[in-house]
Amino acid sequence: MIIAIVAFAGVFLLFVAGGLMFASKDTMADRVTAVISPSFQRKDDIKSKLAKTGASFTVFLGFFERLMPRSAGEVTVIQQRLIRAGFREEGAINYFYSSKVLVPLVLCIIALVTGIADATSPIFVYLMCLALGFLAPDFWLGRVITNRQAKIRRGLPDVLDLLVICIEAGLGLDQATARTVEELRSAQPVISDEIGVVVLEQRAGKPRAEAWRHLADRTAVESVQQVVAVLIQSEKFGTSVAKNLRVHSEVMRSKRRQAVEEQAAKTTVKLVFPLVFFIFPTIFIVTIGPAAIMMMESFAKFLSH
Repeated sequence: MIIAIVAFAGVFLLFVAGGLMFASKDTMADRVTAVISPSFQRKDDIKSKLAKTGASFTVFLGFFERLMPRSAGEVTVIQQRLIRAGFREEGAINYFYSSKVLVPLVLCIIALVTGIADATSPIFVYLMCLALGFLAPDFWLGRVITNRQAKIRRGLPDVLDLLVICIEAGLGLDQATARTVEELRSAQPVISDEIGVVVLEQRAGKPRAEAWRHLADRTAVESVQQVVAVLIQSEKFGTSVAKNLRVHSEVMRSKRRQAVEEQAAKTTVKLVFPLVFFIFPTIFIVTIGPAAIMMMESFAKFLSH
């Protein structure tokens, strides 16, 4: 088992070296050209060099990405999860599938170098490293999605308030949306980024309702879906958008206040277990302990006589 892992690690290092050579082939060609023709100099700025390095690294990871068996449906689900986590780049799915191959290998190499596998059962340790490394990207992606959705929920009331102010000031819904994105880009970057995609889609020619539906699908947040439904119904029936958003904003604040009150009411029940298992035994020891010691000493003297 150890020999196989060492051999695989050697092959992995060979691929890394090949990828680095592929990434630096332009630099090698420039050096050769500079020796042959000293007057020739290629001027590349830092941005172009980083772009070339990223493209080469993506090509290098493509080898590991192709090792993972996958179906079209699975790719669609993973891509949707990556979009909900905020990774809209074209190579994000390649990075994800490559990590499901590289992370188990790295964990196995760490277990081999640190000697953990020798201290216990090697097969069990390597199987655990492979399983944890394979599942770690999924857990990490789920955590990122949860944190991003929480930030969107916290920033949605500010977006609604600013939308209402802009609409009541005389702007249309599209102009108010673009203005809201500009104003809240620093304070609420996550939800501003998502609504900015809505603005770009509308400028590209998509209908307003379709662009907002895409926002609800991308975020998968219930409160955002409710706001989208309110906007679509207001456009469909011709009602006041500002009035509906204001009412919906008040309802959202009431729900948030009720949720906080519910969590505060649950604290008394949650405190029962720490009180019973940690605080009460300590109080009993402090209060009854000295009396128990004195009684034991008294009984010991009485029995000795």
